[in-house]
Amino acid sequence: MIEFYPQIKFVHVFTVLLSGGLFLVRGMLVLGGRQSWALAAPVRYVSYTIDTTLLTAALMLVSVLPGAIFANGWLTAKLALLVAYIVLGSFALKRGRTATVRAVTCALALLAFALMYSIARAHHPLGLLRPWLG
Repeated sequence: MIEFYPQIKFVHVFTVLLSGGLFLVRGMLVLGGRQSWALAAPVRYVSYTIDTTLLTAALMLVSVLPGAIFANGWLTAKLALLVAYIVLGSFALKRGRTATVRAVTCALALLAFALMYSIARAHHPLGLLRPWLG
């Protein structure tokens, strides 16, 4: 399956960008008072489809390079940030009780997304923070 690595990686990166972009749009809708639009069934289903494709591509990449998940600290850092991103995103879109909580958790979720992206690009647990912290 290693021969399909470039195609799988492309799908993974593409769906990462789609997922992050859709979250940004949905977060801005919620913060702009249009929560019903952000949480409408068609938008949620598109989000589920993108995220399922993203997860499938990620699992395929892990199956192609099975030792990489524990051998590289950067993948572990990405997985930890993914959990934070999901929890923060949930509060930003629907679980946050006040507009302030939703705004702060939306900003923190976007920061977690940016850190995951930079970690993936740098292949280092600190991502683009490495020059300053590493």
